Amino acid sequence: MCLGLPGQLVVYDPERPHQAVVEIDGVRRGVNVALVAGDEGGIAIGDWVLVHVGFAMARMDEDEAARTLEFIKELGSVYDEEIEQLREGAGP
Repeated sequence: MCLGLPGQLVVYDPERPHQAVVEIDGVRRGVNVALVAGDEGGIAIGDWVLVHVGFAMARMDEDEAARTLEFIKELGSVYDEEIEQLREGAGP
């Protein structure tokens, strides 16, 4: 199963506007941010995004990210499997 997971931007270089690194529950992963980088106000380190199959699909605020992550963690093994898949492919 591929879930959309909230991740926080930890590395972003405007010189490479489509690439960033997000952290999801302690795992850092390179993602394509082209879908959200052009949003009003752009993106910045510390922003939260919904990540699905290597793409930041939408921006979200910190409260929404926390609620989403809490809900997904309640799914138990489904969440654990997603995080393990992230770890296996981790690396910016």
